[in-house]
Amino acid sequence: MLFATCKVKLHADESVVSPYESTGDRRYLFCIWHDQLVMTLFSGRPKNMAGLVSRHQDGSFLADGMKMIGIASVRGSTSRGGAQAMRELMETARDLHVAITPDGPRGPRHVIKQGIVFLASHSGRAIIPGAFSCHRCWKFSGGWSDLMIPKPFTTIYIRGGAPFHVPSRLKRDGLDEYTAKLQAVMERLEVEVEALARGEELPTADIEQSVAA
Repeated sequence: MLFATCKVKLHADESVVSPYESTGDRRYLFCIWHDQLVMTLFSGRPKNMAGLVSRHQDGSFLADGMKMIGIASVRGSTSRGGAQAMRELMETARDLHVAITPDGPRGPRHVIKQGIVFLASHSGRAIIPGAFSCHRCWKFSGGWSDLMIPKPFTTIYIRGGAPFHVPSRLKRDGLDEYTAKLQAVMERLEVEVEALARGEELPTADIEQSVAA
């Protein structure tokens, strides 16, 4: 009900891939920050989406909420189990996009771990980076991250980046390199979405569209 009062605006690069629109038979890995998780879930209805959720009890609460809006949950972690766990993850969500919070569930805040890059390298899926913010919100402090909840009648802004492609079968040095590159992209999108929430114009051309609830 709260999100029904909010306006949602997506600002994306020209090669936009939106989780709220059909992508045909192509599937992607969506990269979002942990503290923006609630905004990603309720800003629209994702199409063909699964989310990677921890096996801890708080992950069970999240999985229940995801089920209510049609998002499948894959229980596990990109930091445990190596290549076999990654293959199992992709098999479980073979026909679905997979959303991952690369800094969760233990942090540190807004620092990408290698798991999502490893998964992209071994699955052949491109990563879609994204950042969310809003004009007015509540922040609930946790152990390492603040959860952001939009206030009623505010505008939620989404800054979507172009597909981020990772070479196949990267070794450790390559994983380090592409993790650093993805970190830089996510940091840029974060700066830009915060500027949008302050009412500023972006310095680069982009596509703006509304998101249907």
